[in-house]
Amino acid sequence: MRLLALTASACLCAALCATGAASAAAVPAGAPGTVPADLPAAGASAAAKVAYGFAWSDGKGVLRVTPAKATLVKEHGVLRYKLKAVAGAKEVRLDYTKSAYSRVTVACDLVETEGRVALDAKGLGRTRCTPADLAFTLQRGPAPFKVEYSGAKAVKVSEFLTDWGNPRSAFGTIKRVNDTTVSFKGIKLGYTHAIGFYRVTAKCSSGWLTGKPVNASRDGLGQKPCTAADFTKVLKAQKHPVLVKADYNPLSGELIEVWEVYGDA
Repeated sequence: MRLLALTASACLCAALCATGAASAAAVPAGAPGTVPADLPAAGASAAAKVAYGFAWSDGKGVLRVTPAKATLVKEHGVLRYKLKAVAGAKEVRLDYTKSAYSRVTVACDLVETEGRVALDAKGLGRTRCTPADLAFTLQRGPAPFKVEYSGAKAVKVSEFLTDWGNPRSAFGTIKRVNDTTVSFKGIKLGYTHAIGFYRVTAKCSSGWLTGKPVNASRDGLGQKPCTAADFTKVLKAQKHPVLVKADYNPLSGELIEVWEVYGDA
């Protein structure tokens, strides 16, 4: 009986091992495909988490990112990720001051790729940079990253190439969140110094809809170009949401242009 039991156990072990080997062989390592946003990276600790998405600066040494579904593809011989918003995904706010940072550019201080990219086999940046370089990147606006994090701290931030999605245009109310963020129709959007802001008032520094609408178009939209600083200042003085027309990118979460609206337009 003992010999029979040992023989049966050995056969069961062999069958299980063979099944495991076949399963592993069926999934080629590094093949393009959908990347789950909540799985730890290879070699990461069990407590580590991963988020793919557009990150924004959210204060000194802090970034915020809303996890998206990421799919690795190859286009014209170059690896890149396609991002898709995930309904109900919650924003993550992380301290990146001690994180490792890698860029897709061939040097850390470049603004653009300038036609040359440094990518690893998974389509992630391989130019090693510093948290100060990450701050430099985020100062210019949102950037697509894979963020590996533990608790409230980013462990590794890796840049990748992606399509930025299609902007939308809509009327709705807007309310200030902070000096670089607003809520538009219930959507949290960030903005940079490059935002377009068009007013119906005589001056950029005027209160919202104050005075005669000397810069209103026939459809009631502002025509006077103003700056991001003007936009921040005028919203800061508003206690309630105000009506605007806005162009924005729902994928990257960027507010691109805003028009003050006069009358019933």
